[in-house]
Amino acid sequence: MSSSPASQPTTVVPGVAASREAPLIPAGMLWPFALVTSLFALWGFANDITNPLVKAFQEIFLISARQSSLVQTAFYGGYATMALPAAIFIQRYSYKAGIVCGLGLYALGALLFIPASWTMQFWVFLLALYILTFGLAFLETTANPYVLSMGPEETATRRLNLAQAFNPIGSLLGMVVASQVILANLEVGRFRAAQMAAHPEYASLLPGEVDARIMAALAELARTQPAAYEAMQAADLATIRTPYVVLALVVLAVMLTFILTKMPRTGEHTGTVHLGATFRRLAKNRAYVEGVVAQAFYVGAQIMCWTFIIHYAMGVLGMTAVQAQNHNIVAMVIFCSSRFICTYLLKYLSPGKLLMALAIGAMACTLGTIFLPGYAGLYSLIGISACMSLMFPSIYGIALHGLGDDAKIASAGLIFAIVGGALMPPLQGSIIDLPPFDLGFMMLDSVRASFVLPLISFAVIAVFGYRTFRVHQRSAVSGQP
Repeated sequence: MSSSPASQPTTVVPGVAASREAPLIPAGMLWPFALVTSLFALWGFANDITNPLVKAFQEIFLISARQSSLVQTAFYGGYATMALPAAIFIQRYSYKAGIVCGLGLYALGALLFIPASWTMQFWVFLLALYILTFGLAFLETTANPYVLSMGPEETATRRLNLAQAFNPIGSLLGMVVASQVILANLEVGRFRAAQMAAHPEYASLLPGEVDARIMAALAELARTQPAAYEAMQAADLATIRTPYVVLALVVLAVMLTFILTKMPRTGEHTGTVHLGATFRRLAKNRAYVEGVVAQAFYVGAQIMCWTFIIHYAMGVLGMTAVQAQNHNIVAMVIFCSSRFICTYLLKYLSPGKLLMALAIGAMACTLGTIFLPGYAGLYSLIGISACMSLMFPSIYGIALHGLGDDAKIASAGLIFAIVGGALMPPLQGSIIDLPPFDLGFMMLDSVRASFVLPLISFAVIAVFGYRTFRVHQRSAVSGQP
């Protein structure tokens, strides 16, 4: 076991509000903490510049919602593939080595958008995103426990929440770039606008029907004028490529900064790694196992809400892609503001209780998304972001509490749980591809009905929050696992 105080288990009970006397960031840790915190913004940017590609690729490549949602399968599948190898790597070497390796893979994946745009093959873009998230898996597996180790365990969850508060800043920037640099300049967007102008009768149709007719017109263009359609494809894929190349250069600059900076070796493991024994200990820790499950459902819910808000705004309210993405930006601003507020509230409320309350609030907003008509439903969908703000870091901090040297391997399980973002969006996309649902008392279009999946996810998180302070807290007090 490491002699670092941050890696030693304490008697602090998970779910209990952090002590107001312990320092949040100890003296001498501010610059390393700030440098590692920048990584949270970097992977937030990658997440949210990528989400709008689901709808963009659907039109560029003329594929279904389910097929285009494979963007998220590739993106979050990379986390599932690399989480455990990343944890073993940093256990063997160091947090700094894991960060440098992660940044290198991140840049490589972003640069692969160059050959992807040249070949104009959807699967090459999926491969680029898959490799890019190998790097993100390294960064998240490393940065989260590293931040937890940078100070007293009493303030670990608050410290992680503070670092995670900068994640939505990167996400917000990614959304703005997606809206103003990518979506606003796509030729398929101009084609859609031209179709709307040429067919004034579309104004009297349901947005979903209009969307289907425009997709049919695109398919007809591809069949009758393949050269013109391929030229439009090439232009759009070049538009998508540019911000990823710039991103790669930024990531390489950050990697160089880490290489040249001496980082603290808090929470470092000094002994032999015994994976079998570690896995057995973790499997017996109910708070950890339930935390992994809750995290999988949370990431799935977050990605579904942020990915398909564009489908919701376009398919239910008839907005353009740029208008729909602007509402996604509003959701991220609310998410970011709420995270800072909730981080402050953790000084007075236990993470488990606040997590449960926010999950219940998210369920209420999701019901509004499904059943409230018009803009009320869209505003309910945006409101979910306020409730999601605290969930990821709180689940993470609760699940890793008191694990000492096991935290690095345990972190891999929580990063592997990001696979929820790979599995659930295709399920939602399959629902969106279905015809409207006749509920007897109302007709429910498939886009709105698809949000039953986030509703189920938030119910799981609410149960975990409840068990954190009603079950796991008592177990910790009594000394039981």
